[in-house]
Amino acid sequence: MLSKKLQEEINKQIAFEIYSALTYKAMQAYFEDEDLPGFSNWMDVQFQEEMFHANKFFRHVCEHGGRAALLPIEGARNEYSSPLEAFQVTLTHEQEVTARIGKLMDLAREEGDHAAQIMLQWFITEQVEEEATAGLIIRKLQRVEGDGRGLLMIDQELAQRVFAPPAGA
Repeated sequence: MLSKKLQEEINKQIAFEIYSALTYKAMQAYFEDEDLPGFSNWMDVQFQEEMFHANKFFRHVCEHGGRAALLPIEGARNEYSSPLEAFQVTLTHEQEVTARIGKLMDLAREEGDHAAQIMLQWFITEQVEEEATAGLIIRKLQRVEGDGRGLLMIDQELAQRVFAPPAGA
């Protein structure tokens, strides 16, 4: 049975995951406007992942005797000065997600909620990948800054990304 405190905190995380999804959808719109379809695709996949994450938290609450609640969600930022800035914001955002999940794990440990700990460990592993990927794209963008050909090469690379729900997640 999920404690009321953990339920409340996971419900906040559901809202934050949906906010994350909206953030990436807004970035997708920015990249569409910049005629960078590969970057747009990458952000669309990120949007889908975040919605998957929100649903994973939602299902956990429901399956463990809690009540999932959809809380108010802040509006997303819509303007960026460059692809580099958008990915710097992405990395900072993912670092915030990591910190929030870490706090959820601390709470689950305090309460001895083993099921929540297992679920949260999946997210911790996912966040390592999220931060590493954003960091790599930032470094690539820094290398090619001012070189349109390099930007287009990265755009082509990011166009290859597809969303595939993780097996067993």
